[in-house]
Amino acid sequence: MTAEQDRVTLRRTFDGVAASYHEARPDYPGALFDDLLAVTALPPGDLLLEVGCATGTATLPLARRGFRITCVELGADLARAARANLAEFGVTVTEGAFEDWRPAAGVRFGLVFAATAWHWIDPVQRYVRAWEALRPGGYLSFWSAEHVFPADGDPFFRDLQAVYDEIGEGVPPGAPQPQPQPGELRTYTAEIAASGLFDLVHLRHFDWERRYDAEQYIGLLETFSGHIAMAGWQRDRLYGEIRSRLAERPDGTLRRHWGAVLHIARRRDQPA
Repeated sequence: MTAEQDRVTLRRTFDGVAASYHEARPDYPGALFDDLLAVTALPPGDLLLEVGCATGTATLPLARRGFRITCVELGADLARAARANLAEFGVTVTEGAFEDWRPAAGVRFGLVFAATAWHWIDPVQRYVRAWEALRPGGYLSFWSAEHVFPADGDPFFRDLQAVYDEIGEGVPPGAPQPQPQPGELRTYTAEIAASGLFDLVHLRHFDWERRYDAEQYIGLLETFSGHIAMAGWQRDRLYGEIRSRLAERPDGTLRRHWGAVLHIARRRDQPA
């Protein structure tokens, strides 16, 4: 299976875990949203478009700040959960692929944003579709919550790699083990410039930490596409080992460090 086939197939797996997604996935730092609004200076009540809202984790902080938000979500169950979570704010949640969606005639947005969803959108189309949906001077912003490994991080994840290797889900022989430290996550600066449609105006790394007991951490893993796609025996072996190892710890928990890179780019009036 090619990388493109993987992307198309795996991005649909999240809809099967819609019931647990909202509780399991981490909230993003409040400072990230403060930074986004400080840079863009968008007024409350402005029109925002979210790409891949899932259950609304990143939508809520902006809806509470008084923005009018339209969301485009691929999964039917995720869209249904988002409507329930966002009902009091009047957010519009449309089911469908962002690549196929078009705004209503005459409607343009001040911001198009995506939280842990941008990389799932067709790389050939995503910047074009965002540019078309934005008004002149509008902004595109995206970020993802990813696992980072500080020098004083929990050794649990390093030790658990042997289990991933055992079940055939480890890093292929000879390939580098991706363990970025805070501030080392991949950025999309070159990709934004290559689109010819946007100018990067702001880039900032955020990091935070959360503690999980065994069931909370397994619940989180159950929302990751790679774990959803595992065979049942693989998950049973992995989750059994997680429960066993955490049971040996005095507090029964692990520390997972999260990182995100906030990208903010301004729409060019004319494509380069």
